[in-house]
Amino acid sequence: MRASSIIYQSPNKLVFRSTVLRQPCFTVTRTRICFPRQHLCRAEYVEPGVDGFNVRTVPATLLTAEKEEAKAVLNLFLRKQGLSNAVASRTINTSEHFIEHLILKLHAAHKTRYLVGRELSTLEIRDTLIPYLESLLEEHGEILVEMVENYPDPPGTEKPKISPTPVSPSLNSKKLKAMARVSEIGADGQLPPQVLYLIDLGLELDQIKLMARKFPAFAYYSLEGKIKPVVEFLLDLGVKRTDVPTILNKRPQLCGISLSENLIPTMIFLENLGVDKKQWAKVIYRFPALLTYSRQKVKATVEFLYELGLTAENVGKILTRCPHIISYSVEDNLRPTAEYFQSMGVDVAVLVYRAPQTFGLSIEANLKPLTEFFLGKGYTMAEIGTMASRYGALYTFSLEENIVPKWEYFLTMEYQKSELVKFPQFFGYSLEERIKPRYAQVKESRAKLLLNQILSVSEADFNKVLKKRVKKMLDDQEEAASSSST
Repeated sequence: MRASSIIYQSPNKLVFRSTVLRQPCFTVTRTRICFPRQHLCRAEYVEPGVDGFNVRTVPATLLTAEKEEAKAVLNLFLRKQGLSNAVASRTINTSEHFIEHLILKLHAAHKTRYLVGRELSTLEIRDTLIPYLESLLEEHGEILVEMVENYPDPPGTEKPKISPTPVSPSLNSKKLKAMARVSEIGADGQLPPQVLYLIDLGLELDQIKLMARKFPAFAYYSLEGKIKPVVEFLLDLGVKRTDVPTILNKRPQLCGISLSENLIPTMIFLENLGVDKKQWAKVIYRFPALLTYSRQKVKATVEFLYELGLTAENVGKILTRCPHIISYSVEDNLRPTAEYFQSMGVDVAVLVYRAPQTFGLSIEANLKPLTEFFLGKGYTMAEIGTMASRYGALYTFSLEENIVPKWEYFLTMEYQKSELVKFPQFFGYSLEERIKPRYAQVKESRAKLLLNQILSVSEADFNKVLKKRVKKMLDDQEEAASSSST
């Protein structure tokens, strides 16, 4: 099958060519949630393996920690919907299957992180689960709590419902019409052409219906006029065909944006700010909403980064590596967070360059508790500032599930507390998979190694360093014995 393809080559021209549309040759295991006409939810479990990654490879202690993080995210989400803390807690305590379902979502989204033994930060867990919970809320509204409690079975009609904020009947009607439009069978016995095209790309009908519900205008986008040109544009940028469904699912609005009048000019604008044009495929996959923000919003963020002292080159790298930063409010997130770290003596320009995701955290809920924890352990504010400067991601980890267990183990490691000031990256390594096993080898050998020598090198290099240190220790002992005998 052939189609006209738009090639983005330069700021001043569009090149059209004929392109052979590639057929999908992949399989993806997805979480499927089906909803009958009565709007009851029946979800089906996903097998504990996603694209070759098996949940059984994750240590039990890490799974336990992730469950607690997922519960905390769900609790916060439910309370934001108006539930009391007691009701939210009760819901979570009776929703073990749904919590396990959330953990599978994490593993599917971040399988490469697990394969290299790196733990997810609190922010990464939150940024994965909250959009998913928001989509469920938008889809199910008043029966969301019942769905969570009864997962994976349909909620019983005898249970009381939690009433959400009233939704406009006209809005409901618009969403229902959009869903009906994308699932309508035509006279030829087929779904609409644009829906068949999206299914061929890898989307499922339930996903397309949800996209139409979230953004009703999507149901009315033509295949040739809107959807196909955007998809082909993404493919020509280097986006993997298997990534296109994820991008469209996250931001169906992209298909409604004019390529020549809006999308490409926005990309050129961002490139002029420093976004690496060679990295567009990765940038769009990470955060497709970037291309839908107004230039005023983007400029406000960029100007604040300049205000912090960042160079144009570094601003471009931040936008390329962490496009999510554009979604953070300058006045509500970026500026207060910068002032908080400046009060600790942190070079904020360096921090935001190394770990821009830190600036999406809550000062009261995330930053202050961690600072107070280290103050309570005897560190000075200056030392904590040094730790944050040396390891920007430090504040993105959960206090209860990450920092505290590793601190307690550190106390058994016979190091001075100053070692953590020198090497705060200690908190970024898996306790069970890296810290404990390697330190056990060091202790058994009775060699002396710094924390960074134990943790920051590959397994092969660690073994070499340890072997060399043991040999030197034995040589020194033999030399000392020889000296004493003479």
